[in-house]
Amino acid sequence: MERAGKNMKRKITVLSLSAMLFALCSSAEAQPAKIPRIGYLSGNSLSAIVARAEAFRQGLRELGYTEGKNIIIEWRSAEGKNDRLPALAAELVRLKVDVIVTAGPTQTRAAKAATSTIPIVMTNDGNPVGDGFVASLARPGGNITGLSTLAPELSGKRLEILREVAAKLSRVAILGASTRPDNAQSLKDVELAAGASGLKVQYLDVLSPKDIETAFRAASKRQADGVLTLPSGIISSHRTRIAELAVKNRLPAIYPASQFVEAGGVLFYGVNLTDLDRRAAVYVDKILKGAKPADLPVEQPKKFEFVINLKTAKQLGLTIPPNVLARADKVIR
Repeated sequence: MERAGKNMKRKITVLSLSAMLFALCSSAEAQPAKIPRIGYLSGNSLSAIVARAEAFRQGLRELGYTEGKNIIIEWRSAEGKNDRLPALAAELVRLKVDVIVTAGPTQTRAAKAATSTIPIVMTNDGNPVGDGFVASLARPGGNITGLSTLAPELSGKRLEILREVAAKLSRVAILGASTRPDNAQSLKDVELAAGASGLKVQYLDVLSPKDIETAFRAASKRQADGVLTLPSGIISSHRTRIAELAVKNRLPAIYPASQFVEAGGVLFYGVNLTDLDRRAAVYVDKILKGAKPADLPVEQPKKFEFVINLKTAKQLGLTIPPNVLARADKVIR
């Protein structure tokens, strides 16, 4: 009897433990899976980056993510006011997002200052090593990785193309933003290319919308006969106005993004920014699956585009040389 009683107690204990384990498993299964939360930090208004935002969403969809279903994106925009970026970056940190995606180097700098632990994915940066964001392209070493645009090198190449198109070019106005991390290196490369070609350059700082018309008045006063714009959030946000002023002042200009040519600019040479946003989704996916930014090499562009707007060329009285036209990937007629 005593042995039977012990066996019964043992069975009751085993059954009780089994019931507890079953309850715990059922509770775990009932818990909804954590939905990843991504922060996207832009300096421009969201309406100005519609194509880039959609490219990022497309990249995520290709990897099995759908916004609002199995991934949440916290969109934050400084609306062209870069002094708001630190507060917006801090807000994303407080939300404890899993990854912060930055739309440009000024945004990357704000995110870097806000966190050293949350992974940061750059959609584009001209000089990630020089800007102090990564230790090297092959081994970033910290919490930042992503994509590079090779902006400094491209700025010199753009000047060469502008000179091919505008044969009488002698003085070029350079529009840029000194607050952008890679601006100084881009300007240095332009000056080197200008010196090799015997061109004179005039740098004009554009830090706010009101500086745009002031810059064109200064360029006209100094008798500039061409314009080269460096990558900048402010300049990109007001690309239509800049393209209009270039035409109004009869100045052939070359731009750092294809959207300028679509808005009426005459020349673009560089990488496709929307494609970089799409590629940024790959980095987000790898990080969500456990990869560390420190070990993910920064991707350099492999494909470059050359776009010509012939309608604008005619307005400017420019005749595009046949050998230059033949190199264009896209011609707007």
